[in-house]
Amino acid sequence: MTDRRVAIVTGGASGLGRALCVELAREGMLVVVADLNEATAHETVATLTASGGQAEAVQLDVTSQPDVDRVVEEIAARHGRLDFMFNNAGFAIAGDTIEMTPDQWRRILAVNVEGCIWGTMAAYRVMAKQRFGHIVNTASFAGLSPLPLSTPYSMTKFAVVGLTRSMRYEAAWYGVKMSVACPGFIATKLFDSGVGLGNVPFRETTAMGVRLAIPPERAAKLMLRGVRKNLDIIVFPFHGQMIALMQRVARWAGKLVGHRVVANFHRKRQRTPGSVDG
Repeated sequence: MTDRRVAIVTGGASGLGRALCVELAREGMLVVVADLNEATAHETVATLTASGGQAEAVQLDVTSQPDVDRVVEEIAARHGRLDFMFNNAGFAIAGDTIEMTPDQWRRILAVNVEGCIWGTMAAYRVMAKQRFGHIVNTASFAGLSPLPLSTPYSMTKFAVVGLTRSMRYEAAWYGVKMSVACPGFIATKLFDSGVGLGNVPFRETTAMGVRLAIPPERAAKLMLRGVRKNLDIIVFPFHGQMIALMQRVARWAGKLVGHRVVANFHRKRQRTPGSVDG
């Protein structure tokens, strides 16, 4: 058994996942950078090891339950332990939900919901047997408060919050901790790689998020602060906390903002033949 704590981070090659890997390596953990893009996973590992960290890369498709089981079991067997499982891989879609195709629904459910389930269950079995460990699932403030024009994304994040908070009670029986991170907007490549519905680019639909977004390095520090405290829900930064609070104590304001956001979207939308608004 290795003396170092072992952490697996899915989606660990970029954005928040990469920033988490950097912070975990600084804390002296052996970090497993798991990502669909094997090349960028190796690049992240090179960065970590160059700074004196210990890390390894593994290609992982979180939508494949057998693949997730294999990776988690191999890591735990090779190192004799698994201390942290960060289910961080995600996929985003924004725009008018009426434009969603069945394939897009299947894709976002496979990555954001099923991917989280497979990672959670694979780590849970290992950790329950060893009687320690911490599973941290990345959701979003959109899993606590409705996010109009990101309905598919918001729906999947509500599922992640429900999964984690409910399982937390069961996991405690086996000595396993569970937390769900609900970040606000983070300045990652997601704004460029996210899918925009219809003829509206993702970045345009999420323009407010672009303005409010914090650096992933800052987000990782805030997230891990909550993990160290074993919080059940970790909400950050300030704008995420305020939106979540508004949903609890001033829902009327949230409704007003939601209707205004949708109205502004349709007013600005380019009207082309074949579009719902056209």
